Amino acid sequence: MKKARVYRSSAREFECRDIETGEMLFATALGNLLKKDNSIVVGDIVNLDDEGVITSIEERSSEIYRYLPRVQKKKITAANCDLLIILNSVSKPEYKRGFADRFLLRASQWGIKPVMIFNKMDQFEDQFDFNFEVDRLKELGVECFEISAKFPETEKKYLDRGTEELKEFIKGRTAIFLGQSGVGKSKTISLLAGMDIELKTKEIGKAGKGSHTTTWSEIIDCGDFSLIDSPGIRSFSLEDLVGEELMELFPDLEERAVNCKFSDCQHSSGTKGCAFHKPLLDPDSYEGQLVHSRLESYLRVYEEITENPAWSKK
Repeated sequence: MKKARVYRSSAREFECRDIETGEMLFATALGNLLKKDNSIVVGDIVNLDDEGVITSIEERSSEIYRYLPRVQKKKITAANCDLLIILNSVSKPEYKRGFADRFLLRASQWGIKPVMIFNKMDQFEDQFDFNFEVDRLKELGVECFEISAKFPETEKKYLDRGTEELKEFIKGRTAIFLGQSGVGKSKTISLLAGMDIELKTKEIGKAGKGSHTTTWSEIIDCGDFSLIDSPGIRSFSLEDLVGEELMELFPDLEERAVNCKFSDCQHSSGTKGCAFHKPLLDPDSYEGQLVHSRLESYLRVYEEITENPAWSKK
């Protein structure tokens, strides 16, 4: 019996790496594993018999999935991911807090530790309040790093953790890199891997916006770490979420919301007894600004996902 990790899958065939020897193996699976919903996915640790047949799947430490409200099932695309690395550029495309919060929402849902990389720091000229953004992320337990993938010799300006510290942090782990197209994902991954890593994404477009072409998932070995290459921002909608459960994915807000006077509080300005407003919280204080930056993201996502009733979602 061999233990291996699934790197790629195609129909009923799986490309796996033997955990003990590192050898790549091609395997099939027992019929009962193929019939189950979300049976074998990229990242799974599986057991193979001497004939190269997968006989069982080890318990997963995490799952990357989308929820299908209509049938009340999860569609799992990958498993056993250690880090969700959010890549955000500080210039072209400009830093977008909303994208970061959408990815943090998924990290919370999937139970994966989030990491934020601020890329293109060689172009940073105070386009936004960098320290404020770092403070709001640290409040959430997000590990932050600053780098310049194109010009790695750029010195650190705001954080004490840059490229070398990031390399050490991700060593021996499996990560998924998520971010708006054009933020320099391929260059960043190649820099961290110390080799050229080809991802199926297009470069930044003429209008300063990137295009994304990746439509599948696989594991790629990158020297000291592994990554799950997966669909990017264009397929990263939140339409599978339902409004009633959204607050659970903003645990920092949920902790405060329990102090609201009414259980159905909408957390809008002027709402009586709301824990996000005076007298319980001063929105103009630094703490209030940090909290409200997250509340704004929550309300924006809530409005987006409640446009259509849950029963109408796929």
